[in-house]
Amino acid sequence: MNVAQILEGKGADVFTVNSDARISEAVDLLNANNIGALVVVDTAGRVVGILSERDIVRRLSGDRAAVLAGAISQVMTAKPFTCTRATEIDELMHIMTDKRIRHMPVVEDGELVGVVSIGDVVKRKIEEIEHEAAALREYITS
Repeated sequence: MNVAQILEGKGADVFTVNSDARISEAVDLLNANNIGALVVVDTAGRVVGILSERDIVRRLSGDRAAVLAGAISQVMTAKPFTCTRATEIDELMHIMTDKRIRHMPVVEDGELVGVVSIGDVVKRKIEEIEHEAAALREYITS
């Protein structure tokens, strides 16, 4: 199983934002779309970072107004880990667990083609296990 199969099921829609946008704009976009991260792109659409709810919350303990008025580039994770549609789910799980990341942009030939979350990966693994269990039950009862 690979990332392409996850994207087939969930779609390849990705919410992006430019690095010079304000954190307050990102908060509004995250909230309006009920998502946990935004892929940060440059003017050519290339991935330059990722901004998660966690990135924002960690900065809010200080001067909240200044943080919210600040640029995304000051808070985002620059040069995020990425994968391709061909990346196997087990490899993706390992990277996400090892690096403690919850969202990974899917990039091919420099182009953003999707994003996967740890929730997408877990959902897919559960479906795979349920399918295997059903096949084993069918095999045993026949």
